[in-house]
Amino acid sequence: MLVLLLSALLMGRFGVANLSAALTYTGRITGAALIAASVTTVLGAAAVVDHWYRNGFAYSGLVALIGTVVALLANVMLLLETFDGDSLAYRVLWALLTAGCLWAAFALWRTSVVIPAPKRVAAAVVVSSALALANFGYQTLYKPYQYGAKPVIKMTVGEPMLRKDHKAFSVPVDIKLENQSDLGFYVLGAEFHAMGERVLLSAKDRLRAQWRADAEQWGKSELERHPLSRREIHQPGQLVAAQPWMLPGDWIESNDEFVTRTVVELPIDTPYDQLAFYATASFARKDRLGLERVSLKGNSWSGGKVPQWLRLQKDLDSVIYRGRVRENNAIDEKTRDPRFVTVYWRFGPHGADVTETFTRSGEEDRKISNAETHALVNRYGIIEARTGPFERTLWDIKAQR
Repeated sequence: MLVLLLSALLMGRFGVANLSAALTYTGRITGAALIAASVTTVLGAAAVVDHWYRNGFAYSGLVALIGTVVALLANVMLLLETFDGDSLAYRVLWALLTAGCLWAAFALWRTSVVIPAPKRVAAAVVVSSALALANFGYQTLYKPYQYGAKPVIKMTVGEPMLRKDHKAFSVPVDIKLENQSDLGFYVLGAEFHAMGERVLLSAKDRLRAQWRADAEQWGKSELERHPLSRREIHQPGQLVAAQPWMLPGDWIESNDEFVTRTVVELPIDTPYDQLAFYATASFARKDRLGLERVSLKGNSWSGGKVPQWLRLQKDLDSVIYRGRVRENNAIDEKTRDPRFVTVYWRFGPHGADVTETFTRSGEEDRKISNAETHALVNRYGIIEARTGPFERTLWDIKAQR
């Protein structure tokens, strides 16, 4: 009785929470299944009383056995789920309940429970198992396209416009975010930046060794990936403009789009020969996590905390955002320690980017391993989208000064 009632209480609690608030279809079905298992377990507990003391119902022993087996299977499922979490208390609790259900099922079986029409009972078990497998196949095989869904960033660079006094010009840039999938996404970070580039022309053909040196840059820096050229000598680019075009915590719904325009202004006597435009963003699937209270937490030049491993990568300043991560189902929410996402929008003389970390409170300085990164990407559906470089020569506009 104690094992069954305690199991029913926990299953009902997590079942109601999952059915009402889980972010996925599978999570809601799991909630409904836990509620059904909780009701069956309560009926089994009531049947235990009749089976042992009154025996007023001929099949009370069978009902008690079915309720105990259902509780056993549910506790096994919940126990396995806790191995993906951090709570030792819940793991121990469900291990004890699983062992208790095993003992209870054995104790009931020893009372020579009568099973009428055993073939029908076996058929019912087979049918329910087939339905469970069909649901699993629907989610993991029939809808695999969801795993590859991602928003797309499109960028359009307009024609430069000369200021009235011919001392400056501006270049309009339209950034469009399209989500053509059936999923919604949270924006973890989005940045746009423009690089000014000087391109010198060699008086004679460049040597093969110089081509090789240019090719080596493709493996070192995304900002210096210039095409091999017989005469062009590309200098390292310099940042001329940068901004976040969507803020952390914003979102885009399924089959929706977002459009914004920014303008890059420069003096007409700029030393740059061309501009290169970049736009990047990182997202997390709305069916894998919830984001709460994402807000500005400071910056690196006035006391904001930036991990040491991140500071060593580049000489960049950082604007820091932080928010609470909610798991996509009640079981994980209770059995896992709270996670927080920290977003760093970084910029400096030679570029800009956006980086995010998912950590527990107090672990912001810890650099996670590649295996942990892969697990986070799968758990929260983290993806990146980028466009660029869009390069635009400035010779035509500079000729008008």
